[in-house]
Amino acid sequence: MPHKIILDCDPGHDDAVALLLAHGSPEIDLLAVTTVVGNQTLEKVTRNALAIARVANITGVPFAAGCDRPLVRTIENAPDIHGESGMDGPELPEPAIELDPRHAVDLIIDTVMAHEPGTVTLVPTGGLTNIALAVRKEPRIAGRVKEVVLMGGGYHVGNWSAVAEFNIKIDPEAAHIVFNEKWPLTMVGLDLTHQALATDEVANRIAAVGTKPAKFVGELLEFFGQTYKDAQGFDFPPVHDPCAVAYVIDPSVMTTRRVPLDVELTGTLTLGMTVADFRAPAPDDCTTSVAVDLDHQKFWDLVVDSLERIGEVDL
Repeated sequence: MPHKIILDCDPGHDDAVALLLAHGSPEIDLLAVTTVVGNQTLEKVTRNALAIARVANITGVPFAAGCDRPLVRTIENAPDIHGESGMDGPELPEPAIELDPRHAVDLIIDTVMAHEPGTVTLVPTGGLTNIALAVRKEPRIAGRVKEVVLMGGGYHVGNWSAVAEFNIKIDPEAAHIVFNEKWPLTMVGLDLTHQALATDEVANRIAAVGTKPAKFVGELLEFFGQTYKDAQGFDFPPVHDPCAVAYVIDPSVMTTRRVPLDVELTGTLTLGMTVADFRAPAPDDCTTSVAVDLDHQKFWDLVVDSLERIGEVDL
Protein backbone atom coordinates (compact mmCIF):
# COMPACT_ATOMS: atom_id res chain seq x y z
CA MET A 1 0.00 0.00 0.00
CA PRO A 2 1.26 3.51 -0.73
CA HIS A 3 2.43 5.60 2.21
CA LYS A 4 -0.16 8.20 3.19
CA ILE A 5 1.43 11.62 3.76
CA ILE A 6 0.56 15.22 4.49
CA LEU A 7 3.15 17.55 2.95
CA ASP A 8 3.50 20.78 4.96
CA CYS A 9 5.66 23.18 2.96
CA ASP A 10 6.74 26.73 2.09
CA PRO A 11 7.53 26.61 -1.66
CA GLY A 12 10.46 27.31 -2.28
CA HIS A 13 12.40 25.68 -5.12
CA ASP A 14 13.23 22.49 -3.27
CA ASP A 15 9.69 22.26 -1.84
CA ALA A 16 8.49 22.24 -5.45
CA VAL A 17 10.69 19.24 -6.23
CA ALA A 18 9.44 17.54 -3.06
CA LEU A 19 5.82 18.04 -4.12
CA LEU A 20 6.48 16.73 -7.63
CA LEU A 21 8.30 13.72 -6.19
CA ALA A 22 5.38 12.95 -3.88
CA HIS A 23 2.82 13.35 -6.67
CA GLY A 24 4.74 11.26 -9.18
CA SER A 25 5.66 8.37 -6.91
CA PRO A 26 3.40 5.31 -6.85
CA GLU A 27 4.65 4.71 -3.29
CA ILE A 28 2.99 7.89 -2.01
CA ASP A 29 -0.67 8.64 -1.36
CA LEU A 30 -0.69 12.44 -1.06
CA LEU A 31 -3.58 13.19 1.30
CA ALA A 32 -3.14 16.95 1.68
CA VAL A 33 -0.76 19.84 1.08
CA THR A 34 -0.51 22.63 3.63
CA THR A 35 1.51 25.84 3.51
CA VAL A 36 3.30 27.85 6.17
CA VAL A 37 5.26 31.11 6.23
CA GLY A 38 8.94 30.51 5.59
CA ASN A 39 10.90 30.92 2.39
CA GLN A 40 8.53 33.80 1.64
CA THR A 41 5.31 35.22 3.04
CA LEU A 42 2.35 32.88 3.45
CA GLU A 43 0.54 34.53 0.55
CA LYS A 44 3.48 33.97 -1.79
CA VAL A 45 4.31 30.39 -0.78
CA THR A 46 0.64 29.42 -1.02
CA ARG A 47 0.41 30.91 -4.49
CA ASN A 48 3.54 28.93 -5.38
CA ALA A 49 2.06 25.68 -4.07
CA LEU A 50 -1.01 26.14 -6.25
CA ALA A 51 1.20 26.92 -9.24
CA ILE A 52 3.11 23.67 -8.69
CA ALA A 53 -0.20 21.82 -8.60
CA ARG A 54 -0.96 23.30 -12.00
CA VAL A 55 2.48 22.34 -13.37
CA ALA A 56 1.97 18.69 -12.39
CA ASN A 57 -1.83 18.56 -12.87
CA ILE A 58 -2.39 17.67 -9.22
CA THR A 59 -6.14 17.42 -8.63
CA GLY A 60 -8.31 15.89 -5.95
CA VAL A 61 -5.84 16.80 -3.19
CA PRO A 62 -6.82 19.55 -0.71
CA PHE A 63 -4.41 22.49 -0.42
CA ALA A 64 -4.79 24.75 2.62
CA ALA A 65 -2.97 27.85 3.85
CA GLY A 66 -1.71 27.87 7.42
CA CYS A 67 0.19 30.12 9.78
CA ASP A 68 1.39 33.46 8.49
CA ARG A 69 3.88 34.06 11.30
CA PRO A 70 5.94 32.09 13.82
CA LEU A 71 4.61 31.33 17.30
CA VAL A 72 6.75 33.97 19.02
CA ARG A 73 9.40 35.39 16.70
CA THR A 74 9.24 37.98 13.96
CA ILE A 75 8.99 36.71 10.39
CA GLU A 76 12.22 35.77 8.60
CA ASN A 77 12.21 34.92 4.87
CA ALA A 78 14.93 33.85 2.43
CA PRO A 79 14.74 36.02 -0.71
CA ASP A 80 18.51 35.72 -1.19
CA ILE A 81 17.98 32.03 -1.96
CA HIS A 82 14.43 31.83 -3.33
CA GLY A 83 13.86 35.31 -4.79
CA GLU A 84 11.08 37.80 -4.25
CA SER A 85 8.33 35.40 -5.31
CA GLY A 86 9.78 32.58 -3.22
CA MET A 87 10.17 30.56 -6.42
CA ASP A 88 11.92 32.80 -8.92
CA GLY A 89 13.20 31.40 -12.18
CA PRO A 90 10.44 29.68 -14.16
CA GLU A 91 7.27 31.41 -15.26
CA LEU A 92 4.56 30.38 -12.80
CA PRO A 93 1.23 29.34 -14.33
CA GLU A 94 -2.11 30.51 -13.00
CA PRO A 95 -3.55 28.06 -10.45
CA ALA A 96 -6.33 25.76 -11.58
CA ILE A 97 -7.56 24.68 -8.14
CA GLU A 98 -9.03 26.56 -5.18
CA LEU A 99 -7.72 26.51 -1.65
CA ASP A 100 -9.53 24.37 0.90
CA PRO A 101 -11.50 26.73 3.16
CA ARG A 102 -10.02 25.18 6.30
CA HIS A 103 -6.94 26.49 8.05
CA ALA A 104 -3.98 24.19 7.45
CA VAL A 105 -3.87 23.26 11.14
CA ASP A 106 -7.46 22.02 10.95
CA LEU A 107 -6.86 20.17 7.70
CA ILE A 108 -3.91 18.37 9.29
CA ILE A 109 -5.99 17.41 12.34
CA ASP A 110 -9.02 16.37 10.31
CA THR A 111 -6.92 14.25 7.95
CA VAL A 112 -5.00 12.44 10.68
CA MET A 113 -8.16 11.80 12.72
CA ALA A 114 -10.03 10.50 9.65
CA HIS A 115 -7.50 7.73 9.01
CA GLU A 116 -6.58 4.66 11.01
CA PRO A 117 -3.93 5.22 13.68
CA GLY A 118 -0.41 4.64 12.46
CA THR A 119 -1.17 5.24 8.80
CA VAL A 120 -0.46 8.95 8.16
CA THR A 121 3.06 10.38 8.00
CA LEU A 122 3.61 14.12 8.41
CA VAL A 123 6.29 15.50 6.11
CA PRO A 124 7.10 19.11 7.04
CA THR A 125 9.64 20.80 4.76
CA GLY A 126 9.34 24.33 6.16
CA GLY A 127 9.04 25.88 9.59
CA LEU A 128 7.15 23.73 12.07
CA THR A 129 4.48 26.24 13.11
CA ASN A 130 1.52 24.38 11.60
CA ILE A 131 2.62 21.02 13.01
CA ALA A 132 3.19 22.43 16.49
CA LEU A 133 -0.20 24.13 16.60
CA ALA A 134 -1.95 21.03 15.27
CA VAL A 135 -0.58 18.82 18.04
CA ARG A 136 -1.34 21.47 20.65
CA LYS A 137 -4.91 21.93 19.40
CA GLU A 138 -5.56 18.18 19.10
CA PRO A 139 -3.05 16.24 21.23
CA ARG A 140 -4.56 12.92 20.13
CA ILE A 141 -2.81 13.19 16.77
CA ALA A 142 0.53 12.53 18.49
CA GLY A 143 -0.61 8.96 19.14
CA ARG A 144 -2.15 8.49 15.71
CA VAL A 145 0.60 9.81 13.41
CA LYS A 146 2.78 7.04 11.98
CA GLU A 147 5.88 9.24 11.89
CA VAL A 148 7.09 12.79 11.40
CA VAL A 149 9.76 13.00 8.71
CA LEU A 150 10.97 16.59 8.57
CA MET A 151 13.49 18.47 6.53
CA GLY A 152 15.24 20.77 8.95
CA GLY A 153 18.02 21.11 11.42
CA GLY A 154 21.46 19.60 11.33
CA TYR A 155 23.40 17.76 13.99
CA HIS A 156 26.79 19.23 12.97
CA VAL A 157 26.03 22.11 10.64
CA GLY A 158 23.83 25.20 10.22
CA ASN A 159 23.01 27.62 7.43
CA TRP A 160 20.88 30.45 8.87
CA SER A 161 23.47 30.80 11.61
CA ALA A 162 26.71 28.99 12.34
CA VAL A 163 24.80 26.18 14.06
CA ALA A 164 21.09 26.62 13.18
CA GLU A 165 19.24 25.60 10.02
CA PHE A 166 16.63 27.94 8.49
CA ASN A 167 13.46 25.90 9.05
CA ILE A 168 14.24 25.48 12.74
CA LYS A 169 15.69 28.95 13.33
CA ILE A 170 12.61 30.80 12.00
CA ASP A 171 10.35 29.18 14.63
CA PRO A 172 12.43 27.40 17.25
CA GLU A 173 9.55 27.26 19.77
CA ALA A 174 7.46 25.33 17.25
CA ALA A 175 10.38 23.01 16.56
CA HIS A 176 10.81 22.44 20.29
CA ILE A 177 7.18 21.32 20.55
CA VAL A 178 7.47 18.97 17.58
CA PHE A 179 10.78 17.43 18.66
CA ASN A 180 9.55 16.76 22.17
CA GLU A 181 6.28 15.00 21.32
CA LYS A 182 6.41 11.24 21.75
CA TRP A 183 5.80 10.41 18.12
CA PRO A 184 8.45 8.77 15.94
CA LEU A 185 10.46 11.57 14.32
CA THR A 186 13.24 11.48 11.74
CA MET A 187 15.20 14.67 11.15
CA VAL A 188 16.50 14.88 7.59
CA GLY A 189 18.90 17.75 8.20
CA LEU A 190 21.68 19.59 6.44
CA ASP A 191 24.21 16.86 7.22
CA LEU A 192 22.18 14.68 4.85
CA THR A 193 20.73 17.18 2.38
CA HIS A 194 24.10 18.75 1.59
CA GLN A 195 24.80 15.38 -0.07
CA ALA A 196 21.78 15.81 -2.40
CA LEU A 197 23.56 18.01 -4.93
CA ALA A 198 21.95 18.77 -8.28
CA THR A 199 25.10 18.21 -10.33
CA ASP A 200 25.41 18.74 -14.08
CA GLU A 201 24.72 15.03 -14.54
CA VAL A 202 21.48 15.38 -12.56
CA ALA A 203 20.43 18.44 -14.56
CA ASN A 204 21.06 16.56 -17.81
CA ARG A 205 18.97 13.58 -16.64
CA ILE A 206 16.08 15.87 -15.76
CA ALA A 207 16.34 17.73 -19.07
CA ALA A 208 16.28 14.39 -20.93
CA VAL A 209 12.79 13.67 -19.55
CA GLY A 210 11.66 16.33 -21.99
CA THR A 211 8.29 17.24 -20.47
CA LYS A 212 7.04 20.62 -19.29
CA PRO A 213 7.18 19.59 -15.60
CA ALA A 214 10.80 18.45 -16.11
CA LYS A 215 11.62 21.73 -17.85
CA PHE A 216 10.05 23.54 -14.89
CA VAL A 217 12.33 21.65 -12.49
CA GLY A 218 15.34 22.44 -14.66
CA GLU A 219 14.54 26.15 -14.53
CA LEU A 220 14.06 25.93 -10.77
CA LEU A 221 17.45 24.28 -10.33
CA GLU A 222 19.16 26.80 -12.61
CA PHE A 223 17.96 29.76 -10.53
CA PHE A 224 18.46 27.90 -7.23
CA GLY A 225 21.97 26.87 -8.26
CA GLN A 226 23.03 30.43 -8.96
CA THR A 227 21.66 31.83 -5.71
CA TYR A 228 23.28 29.02 -3.70
CA LYS A 229 26.59 29.73 -5.43
CA ASP A 230 26.30 33.47 -4.74
CA ALA A 231 25.01 33.21 -1.16
CA GLN A 232 26.78 30.11 0.18
CA GLY A 233 29.50 29.20 -2.28
CA PHE A 234 28.09 25.86 -3.49
CA ASP A 235 29.23 24.68 -6.92
CA PHE A 236 25.95 22.75 -7.19
CA PRO A 237 22.79 23.40 -5.16
CA PRO A 238 21.73 21.02 -2.39
CA VAL A 239 18.10 20.07 -2.98
CA HIS A 240 16.94 19.63 0.60
CA ASP A 241 13.20 19.01 0.81
CA PRO A 242 12.69 16.04 -1.53
CA CYS A 243 15.09 14.09 0.67
CA ALA A 244 12.37 13.84 3.32
CA VAL A 245 9.84 12.56 0.78
CA ALA A 246 12.41 10.13 -0.64
CA TYR A 247 12.94 8.65 2.82
CA VAL A 248 9.22 7.90 3.11
CA ILE A 249 9.20 6.32 -0.36
CA ASP A 250 12.24 4.15 0.29
CA PRO A 251 14.05 4.30 3.66
CA SER A 252 17.06 2.57 2.10
CA VAL A 253 17.84 5.80 0.24
CA MET A 254 19.61 6.95 3.39
CA THR A 255 20.98 5.62 6.63
CA THR A 256 19.66 6.95 9.92
CA ARG A 257 20.78 6.82 13.52
CA ARG A 258 18.50 6.84 16.56
CA VAL A 259 19.60 9.62 18.90
CA PRO A 260 18.00 12.03 21.40
CA LEU A 261 17.24 15.43 19.82
CA ASP A 262 16.26 18.80 21.19
CA VAL A 263 16.19 22.45 20.11
CA GLU A 264 18.06 25.35 21.71
CA LEU A 265 15.72 28.21 22.63
CA THR A 266 17.87 30.62 24.64
CA GLY A 267 21.47 30.66 23.39
CA THR A 268 22.77 34.00 22.18
CA LEU A 269 24.81 32.31 19.45
CA THR A 270 22.96 28.99 19.27
CA LEU A 271 19.24 29.86 19.03
CA GLY A 272 17.52 27.24 16.88
CA MET A 273 20.38 24.76 17.03
CA THR A 274 19.24 21.14 16.86
CA VAL A 275 21.21 19.29 19.51
CA ALA A 276 21.82 15.57 18.96
CA ASP A 277 23.29 13.67 21.89
CA PHE A 278 25.68 11.08 20.44
CA ARG A 279 27.53 10.45 23.73
CA ALA A 280 25.98 7.05 24.36
CA PRO A 281 23.58 4.57 22.76
CA ALA A 282 20.06 6.00 22.56
CA PRO A 283 17.84 5.02 25.50
CA ASP A 284 15.03 2.56 24.86
CA ASP A 285 12.38 5.31 24.98
CA CYS A 286 14.11 7.51 22.40
CA THR A 287 11.72 8.26 19.51
CA THR A 288 13.97 10.52 17.42
CA SER A 289 16.47 9.76 14.66
CA VAL A 290 18.74 11.69 12.33
CA ALA A 291 19.58 11.00 8.70
CA VAL A 292 23.29 10.44 8.15
CA ASP A 293 24.28 9.21 4.67
CA LEU A 294 22.49 9.52 1.32
CA ASP A 295 22.56 7.13 -1.62
CA HIS A 296 22.91 9.92 -4.21
CA GLN A 297 22.17 7.74 -7.23
CA LYS A 298 19.10 6.12 -5.70
CA PHE A 299 17.76 9.49 -4.57
CA TRP A 300 17.94 11.11 -7.99
CA ASP A 301 16.56 7.93 -9.60
CA LEU A 302 13.42 8.46 -7.50
CA VAL A 303 13.14 12.11 -8.59
CA VAL A 304 13.63 11.38 -12.28
CA ASP A 305 11.26 8.41 -12.16
CA SER A 306 8.55 10.59 -10.64
CA LEU A 307 8.96 13.22 -13.36
CA GLU A 308 8.68 10.49 -15.99
CA ARG A 309 5.52 9.16 -14.36
CA ILE A 310 3.94 12.62 -14.20
CA GLY A 311 4.48 12.82 -17.95
CA GLU A 312 3.46 15.69 -20.16
CA VAL A 313 1.04 18.33 -18.88
CA ASP A 314 -0.82 20.88 -20.95
CA LEU A 315 0.02 24.25 -19.40
